[in-house]
Amino acid sequence: MKELYEIRKLNSEKKGIVDIPHPFVKWAGGKRQLLNQIDLFLPKSFKTYIEPFVGGGALFFYILPKKAILIDNNPVLINAFNVVKNNVEELIQDLKKHKNNSKYFYQIRNKDRTDEFKEWSPIKKASRFIYLNKCCYNGLYRVNSKGYFNVPFGKYKNPKFCDERNLNAVHSALQNIEIIMGSFDLCLTYAKKDDFIYLDPPYYPVSKTSSFTSYTKENFNEEDQIYLKNVVDELNHRGCKILLSNSYCEFITDLYGDYKIEVVTAKRAINCNGAKRGDIKEVLVMNYEIEKDETLTLTTFIKNSN
Repeated sequence: MKELYEIRKLNSEKKGIVDIPHPFVKWAGGKRQLLNQIDLFLPKSFKTYIEPFVGGGALFFYILPKKAILIDNNPVLINAFNVVKNNVEELIQDLKKHKNNSKYFYQIRNKDRTDEFKEWSPIKKASRFIYLNKCCYNGLYRVNSKGYFNVPFGKYKNPKFCDERNLNAVHSALQNIEIIMGSFDLCLTYAKKDDFIYLDPPYYPVSKTSSFTSYTKENFNEEDQIYLKNVVDELNHRGCKILLSNSYCEFITDLYGDYKIEVVTAKRAINCNGAKRGDIKEVLVMNYEIEKDETLTLTTFIKNSN
């Protein structure tokens, strides 16, 4: 979509970022394919942007808000965000050392089982994380119950594990942004009236085989979904603007029945069975009214920014 590209380029340039940043890791449930649909349901204005399940951060990099708090309970992911923010040149130099072959991949993959790994610097750990994410099968990051990375080699011809231009763009985008490791309910510590909270939790499984919650060794179950709803209610009570993504299923639509719900269609990009990758319906839950027009909300953000 040429119009969207030009708008995003202008938004980046206004914030002093040469290239348009995008997520530097692939993440299950990432929103890059949905951005043009989500844009139609974004609030026209807000104070601080808060994302309690930041993951790859696609919506953050799309909006590029001046003030933002990014939260995730995955310490490996948050370390990588902090390293890109504070040590991007050293990270790039380390990423250039990696090799795209099976033997080397498994050597790096298995380092987290060793005592040596505990002594690695945050930069070296972030480099390993990005390399594995880009070179493993299907480009996902998953750990087992012991917290060890367990995805096999992906056999990609030319994986871009050192995307220098994007890493520098992400580095610029993260300046003056607060990055926090912790549970999603940590957003209650920071959220105030007119802040915009985007929640993209592990989705409620619509079938026995659709659940994917192993980015950390803890799972996200039905009780967690209900607790998340309680957090949403508290944010709503405070006067925050809330947007939440989740599965299109009876459990979720009933749970958020007192909120505005819109159905969107997404592409399922991460699935071990290629035949099962395709269109899937999701919901956007919000607590504010949308003024629908043909203008992308991002255009409004640019006009209102200094």
